Amino acid sequence: MLKKILIGFGVLFLAFVAFFGYGILFPTSPPTTTNFSAQGLDISVNYSQPSKKGRVIFGDESSGALQPYGTYWRLGANAATEITFSKDVNFAGQAVAAGTYRMYAVPGPTSFEISLNSELDVFLGVQEPDYSKDVVKVNVPVSTPSAEVEVFTISFEESGSEILMNIAWDNTLVAVPISVQ
Repeated sequence: MLKKILIGFGVLFLAFVAFFGYGILFPTSPPTTTNFSAQGLDISVNYSQPSKKGRVIFGDESSGALQPYGTYWRLGANAATEITFSKDVNFAGQAVAAGTYRMYAVPGPTSFEISLNSELDVFLGVQEPDYSKDVVKVNVPVSTPSAEVEVFTISFEESGSEILMNIAWDNTLVAVPISVQ
């Protein structure tokens, strides 16, 4: 009898390990790093890239949106998104010291509130941050990309003396201006 119980627990344990091991080796929202260098500034963003998969991404809660307006979003999936600046910068006009920050957003229909927070190494990033550790909070207008974006993407481009951090997914584009102090 004990042997059957141990075999049963062994099978359950192996199923558990296989299920979570598959999720780690083949994540549905793969982790990625976006790096950018310009004007003597290095920027790195670590985040995970969920896909649209036919879902409503942003909208009112009543629409069944994956990310309802007015609620915390970790800017991706899995772990909390982190951004690193090699120099002091102006982040959408607000001074930010060189370093690494947790980056999150509160989406809205016409603007996103983007925040940098000093709380780091947050596993999964599902829980809301300790808002008392917010370093900066800015509102950035929403625009529409030239084409629908299937996979959530953070990218950079130079625009005159500024660097634009483009956050794009579905039919939403938010461009955060960054400049060296």
